[in-house]
Amino acid sequence: MTALAPTLEAFFTTRLINEKGASPHTITAYRDTFRLLLSFTQKRTGTPPSKLQIEDLDAPLITAFLDHLEHDRANTPRTRNARLAAIHSLFRYSALRHPEHAALISRVLAVPTKRYDRAIISHLTAQEVDALLAAPNRTRWIGRRDHTLITLAIQTGLRVTELTSLRCQDAHLGAGAHVKTSGKGRKQRATPLTKQTVAVLREWLKERDGQPDQPLFPTSRGKPLSRDAIALLVTKHTNTASRNCPTLTNKTVSPHVLRHTAAMNLLHAGVDSTVIALWLGHESVETTQAYLHADMAIKERALARTTPPNSTPGRYRPPDTLLAFLEAL
Repeated sequence: MTALAPTLEAFFTTRLINEKGASPHTITAYRDTFRLLLSFTQKRTGTPPSKLQIEDLDAPLITAFLDHLEHDRANTPRTRNARLAAIHSLFRYSALRHPEHAALISRVLAVPTKRYDRAIISHLTAQEVDALLAAPNRTRWIGRRDHTLITLAIQTGLRVTELTSLRCQDAHLGAGAHVKTSGKGRKQRATPLTKQTVAVLREWLKERDGQPDQPLFPTSRGKPLSRDAIALLVTKHTNTASRNCPTLTNKTVSPHVLRHTAAMNLLHAGVDSTVIALWLGHESVETTQAYLHADMAIKERALARTTPPNSTPGRYRPPDTLLAFLEAL
């Protein structure tokens, strides 16, 4: 067995699991990255993964792998960059264990991420929120569960994985009502609840009548809802709501859009972006700046406070017929 195999194993067991305490989703994403990379390298070199050397994973091969992801597997630049982040993480760890490969490692770490156009964040208006909340059939148990889940998601902005991991004991509805969650990087945080959300949750908990360690939003068999299940129920109720709110027809509503909606509601209420970052569990305040770019109301208010330049409209007239011809092209 070569040096690469034990280094990769130690990276997962020692670095990610023991030292970083990475979440299962992070472990899965990194695992998939290196499965793809090693398979790609085997096809290129004909060497089995267990016999690959660290020097086989040089910068040209990593670049070729990233191009393969983008062009052959049709991955987006965001996915490509996520795969590269995993590779960079491994090589930063390898630099401590194998200084003899410092030059090769530095060249791999110099492989840049790809820039791409970021779409404006999609969120729901107040009318769309009302239509979505009215969509579940609350004469049924599942409809009442879905209504409570959507209410909580829109008010708190919890990630879908945080919603799936909620237990009955995580909802504290007394003084200082809040829900406790474990977000990215296993960071614990408490998100406050409004009176309306508390009232909805209180009724649901009475009906749910679950043990403290049981899921807050279970399936009909008592198991926690999966990420896909929550995405499907949001899509289903969005389709129902679009009958009464046509603007929803042109929107792709996902659980993450509900998170964006919570952030935009806080922004419209005048909450500072640093507080919003804490509310959402963002690692950096820079992540929250995207909501400022998406909010036209804030930009329009800023425009209204400015003094327009003292200019008069006028039409440019070229001084020559040949220039006029070129301008008309």
